[in-house]
Amino acid sequence: MKIRLDRTMCDGFGFCAKHAPKYFSLDDWGYASLTGDGTVDEADERDVMRALLDCPVHAIIEITEDDDQ
Repeated sequence: MKIRLDRTMCDGFGFCAKHAPKYFSLDDWGYASLTGDGTVDEADERDVMRALLDCPVHAIIEITEDDDQ
């Protein structure tokens, strides 16, 4: 699984950092940043998917194979 974060959409709810702190951090104003290159370990996919689904503004996007082309 691979993800990206659209920081321009983030409203600082922080659910991503709560569910998947290994992949998301919050800056001084509470807005999310993606940690790493967006590649998610298989063992962490459930937590990251929870973060993706709980994001109220849909700022986390799963990159599919079709997106890479």
